This record gives sequence, C-alpha cells and structure tokens, in this order.
Amino acid sequence: MNLRALMYFDELVRTRSMRAAAENLGVAATAVSRQIENLEEHFGAQLVERTNRGIRLTAAGRLLADRAGKTLRELDQVHQLIGDLQGLQSGKVVLYANGATVANVIAPVLAEFSLQHPKLRFEVAITSAREAIDALTSGEADIAVTLFAPAMSGVKLRLRSEIRYDAIIHPREVPSGVTEIALADLAKMPLALPDRSFAARQAIDEIFGREGLHLDPVFITSSLDMLKELVLRGAAVTLLPPLSVQREVEAGMLVAVPVVEDAAVRTAIDLCVAPDRQLSFAANALVAFIENHMRRSVPEA
Repeated sequence: MNLRALMYFDELVRTRSMRAAAENLGVAATAVSRQIENLEEHFGAQLVERTNRGIRLTAAGRLLADRAGKTLRELDQVHQLIGDLQGLQSGKVVLYANGATVANVIAPVLAEFSLQHPKLRFEVAITSAREAIDALTSGEADIAVTLFAPAMSGVKLRLRSEIRYDAIIHPREVPSGVTEIALADLAKMPLALPDRSFAARQAIDEIFGREGLHLDPVFITSSLDMLKELVLRGAAVTLLPPLSVQREVEAGMLVAVPVVEDAAVRTAIDLCVAPDRQLSFAANALVAFIENHMRRSVPEA
C-alpha cells in the first residue's frame, strides 16, 4: 500500500465517481481503479461496489474512509509544520465561517493578512455553524469563525466578541440630522430582513418584540447580497453589522446609522480552534491576526 492509493481512495470517497475522481486528480479513470484494486488486495476485502449511479462503499470501505481521511489530514498538517521552518514563506490555512454575514466581516481581515503574506494560500468554506464546528473537530479546518454556534465541546474558544447591527440606509433616505435611530422609527420604515431560519432574524424579532413593536418587513430574503441591493436602490432599510457593508459605506453608497444604544441588536461572534491540535505557523499567525482585529473592531462579549 502507498500514499497515492490512499489519496485516490479519499478522492473517490468524496466524489463517489471513478470518472470525477480521475478528473480531479488529473489521471485516467483506470489509474484510480488500479489503485483501489491495490488497496483491496492489501486489505483482503472489497472496498467499493460499482453501481449505475457511481460507487457505493462496503462496510470495509466505510471503515477505511474514516481512517484514510484522518490520516491524510494529519500528514497534511505534518507537511504544514515542516513548512513552518520557512516561516510565512509557504503554507495553507483552512478557515470555516458560518453564513454570509461572517464571510463579509472576515473577508477584509483575510485580504489584509494575505497582502502582508502573499505566499500563503487560503481555503475558505462558508457553512452552517454546526458544520464549521464539526470541520474543526474532525481536523478539516484550522480555524472556525461563527455566529450563534452550538455547544462547543472539544473546541477551544480563542475569543468571543459582540457584533452590533446598525440600520443600513440609502444616503438620500437618512432623516436630516439623525445620528442614531430608535426601534420605533425603524419599524415604520420599509424593512428588508433575513428570513426566520437565520438566527440573526430571530435576534431582531426578539428585541423588537421586547419593545412591543410589530415587524412587517416589505422584503424577506435568505441573501445578504439581496438585502444590500434593495437598500442600494433606495427600496428598503435593513439591519446588518457595519463591517459587512464597510466598502459601500466608505464609498458613500450606504449609511450605517446606529440604533439607540439600549435597543441595539447584538450577536456574539466566536473565534475557535481545536484544543488538541498544533496549528501550523501560518494558521497560528492568522488566528492572532483575526483576534487582534476583532479586539480592535468589536468589544469582547
């Protein structure tokens, strides 16, 4: 058995197709098939069954898939640690973030860090909070940045900060002289809000309900881009972290108006790593960079 066979098997498990695995690996399908046969000969057991819809793992195949993926990730980490001997001259960091809001908050930080260290490479996955935490505990991710994360056993919380949601308004719609806005006034405006599957929307509903205010949004959407576009066109007002619209605010296309302090919507954002795994030099530097940015940008919760 060799490392290449495990790599081919891992890609086959991911794609569930000989042809797709071969395309991703840049080899012929027969090469993948040959390596799978070598593994089956080595273990003395059938690992995959070929069907009209692709391949299906046998019980032995599922057992190997679990171990092979973990082994390859551990070897990749060793490769990263060896690369650490060169400092920040090489390496890859895998970051999982949950939701478009976090993605928009973290993107400027990643961009700044990358410009300072152009030889590093980054893989960013946008998932649910649960998937981000699972990726961290399984070793698929180096770092997770989450909003409304579930209970986090087996995860080390590096920093928890608060994100404040401002009223995001088109410049011509901002009332003259207004420097902050009351929830009661906001409730009268044409609102565009995320749907109720979003924890941020649930937090918004809760704080408006606490004030005895009924929300009747004109637009409900699952897209952050749609929320911004509706405001950019002057059709609605929304609630978003100001960092997520920083570029539009700096360009004068949008205005972020704080909600009156005692009624502001706030959510916690968590920066997490795995407690039992040594981070590569590059990943550790990025964690410190994100942590420093969060401390500067938003107060600790």
